[in-house]
Amino acid sequence: MNELKQIISLRLVDSDRASVQAIAARLFVRESDIYRFAINYLLNRFSCLFDDTLTGSDLLPAMLEIRAEINHSLGLKRHQLEKIINGSNIDPDKYVAMSDIELLLLPQHILKQRLMKLDEMPKTPIDVEAWLKHYLTYKYNLFHLNELKHPEELSEVG
Repeated sequence: MNELKQIISLRLVDSDRASVQAIAARLFVRESDIYRFAINYLLNRFSCLFDDTLTGSDLLPAMLEIRAEINHSLGLKRHQLEKIINGSNIDPDKYVAMSDIELLLLPQHILKQRLMKLDEMPKTPIDVEAWLKHYLTYKYNLFHLNELKHPEELSEVG
């Protein structure tokens, strides 16, 4: 199989380029190797989006995993994320409510306040990200998609 390579143009702020150069120097590789690594890493993290059969709640574990990237780097809006998650969903059992999609976009301090209104706080204190994962896993019965423990088994996170 012949894989034709393409040259692409990429705009970066100076600090990002300097960071890539520093990482490349530290790893004794070329700068282009770091860019290829970053793209492969991104493709692996977003691999769930290649599979059109994964829709609705099936995408929640992956979206939880990349929540920080969605908020910081992509700047997605709630309607965009709703379309990504539920867009081609024809199974009503997998439909994710807009209020839960909004949780994925909230900063931690607001997320904690919202979760306090929606969900009983676990007996053992956990961080907000773990609490969100717990809440969505129980609400959408995602136990088969990840290995979340019951609230009693959750450990305290500093």
